Amino acid sequence: MKLPVNRRVDERHHSTTADGLSVWFTIQVSPHSRIQEAIFERADRMPTDDECNRWLRFLIVGAGATEAPGLPGAMTRRFEAFERNPEREAPLA
Repeated sequence: MKLPVNRRVDERHHSTTADGLSVWFTIQVSPHSRIQEAIFERADRMPTDDECNRWLRFLIVGAGATEAPGLPGAMTRRFEAFERNPEREAPLA
């Protein structure tokens, strides 16, 4: 799976396991922050914690992943990790 930068997502950023788990991964980069996002999806049920955690430890590096709220009954789970470098941010007025 090729890792995308700045949210240009296409099939190179998607992988499907033999048992039907779809995995998407993106990285957004700016001069002072980085957002990593992993999305897990199944056609028949919601992905389990174990399924997601097996992938998260390889995909989300250098930060803790937090699960984003989802819709009731959804078959998709989304995890994000935000990294900020305050030294590189513009000062507040």
